[in-house]
Amino acid sequence: MSKYKSIDLFAGIGGIRMGFDNVFGEDIETVFVSEWDEPAQKTYKANFQDDFEIAGDITKVDEKDVPGFDICLAGFPCQAFSLAGQRKGFDDDYKGNCRGTLFLDVARICEYHKPKVIFCENVKGLVIHDKGRTFKIITKTFEDLGYKVFYKILNSKNFGVPQNRERIYIVAFRNDIAPETFEFPEKTDDTKCLWDIKEEKPVPAKYDLSDVYVETLRKHKARHAAKGNGFGYEIRDWSDVAGAIVCGGMGRERNLVIDKRQKDLVPTTHIKGEINKEGIRKMTPREWARLQGFPDSFVLPLADTHLYKQFGNSVTVNVIEAIARAIKKVLDEG
Repeated sequence: MSKYKSIDLFAGIGGIRMGFDNVFGEDIETVFVSEWDEPAQKTYKANFQDDFEIAGDITKVDEKDVPGFDICLAGFPCQAFSLAGQRKGFDDDYKGNCRGTLFLDVARICEYHKPKVIFCENVKGLVIHDKGRTFKIITKTFEDLGYKVFYKILNSKNFGVPQNRERIYIVAFRNDIAPETFEFPEKTDDTKCLWDIKEEKPVPAKYDLSDVYVETLRKHKARHAAKGNGFGYEIRDWSDVAGAIVCGGMGRERNLVIDKRQKDLVPTTHIKGEINKEGIRKMTPREWARLQGFPDSFVLPLADTHLYKQFGNSVTVNVIEAIARAIKKVLDEG
């Protein structure tokens, strides 16, 4: 019997679960998973073997139908709070669903089951959203449910991956087992650069940009620069770190690299013009997986478009592991 049972809400492709599984090992068992995006479900199922089906829309799941659990993992959707989005927060309506209040489904399920720990991850913009009121609602909700809340913004580049990605991590312990203080992990490794995640072999030409597209990006950047905006494509040096990978299109253009190993520059996809001669290419989904701390054994079963979106939406496994280790220490001592 596992010591702790966990549930994985807004599971995405399982990054938070992977971090906890890596730390807790045999001591943790996932008993319920919810994720409404079907492509994400496919990637999740290709990598985690559960004997139950993934639940879809969490708003339609009765809390009584969720098995009992000790640890709630919830990377609730960040689009409503993101600095890049329109920041509507609790008023955000998306396809008839209010993404901002999906957080309240976490609260609803945890109020019924009273787990020992609630762990959430979100964009750092959550802290300042609506002048800090949104974040106050979230922390107060947990406190009212009987939890002591700790939170900290951590950057992935300090935890063994070359990605500049700041996210807020919230850890809430049930009052009866809550420690006086909770020490979030300190920097573990900030030495990694893009060299460390580079594909070992020459990358297929489909990742190289066309000369027409490179020119379009340059003009686009110049137009923005003329207006005083810093927006545009970016070529990263292999000795540097990547910018935060995001699920929108620009996530790829902000993290271009130069790689001249591929000599066969015959286009394999339909492009305008020819493949650029400078070696400018997008990173591959596997490189993005490595930027998020996923091992090379992690199966990538879908087309690239889905994978970019999924890794852009995911969490950095290394950071989750470091926090999970600190949480386990509190639970074991308790």
